[in-house]
Amino acid sequence: MAVRRVVPNIKSAAAEESREFYGLLGFEEVMNHGWIMTLASPSTPTAQVSVMVSDKTAPVAPDLSIEVDDVDAVHAVIRESGAEIVHSLQDEEWGVRRFFVRDPNGRVVNVLGHR
Repeated sequence: MAVRRVVPNIKSAAAEESREFYGLLGFEEVMNHGWIMTLASPSTPTAQVSVMVSDKTAPVAPDLSIEVDDVDAVHAVIRESGAEIVHSLQDEEWGVRRFFVRDPNGRVVNVLGHR
């Protein structure tokens, strides 16, 4: 298993203001689905932050996202560990396979891989 990137998810009802603020820090919009917007550094594209109103298909909005190279392998390890799966493994219409797990601090982690 390899981690490709880690992205904090900021819950916000002020997406435009967030885009402007993070733009002051050098971030540019690279994805916008209406309910989630991802901003990235042009010089280091894996340096990202996502601004989220809510999650379109999950019962909760995750606190952070971790992109891995093999989401099915990570899911198997997490299930075996007994950690709480908050949102079951599924393919999303926007091209990712993902699941949510709760960490020991109560944070919800979106574990995903691109298809």
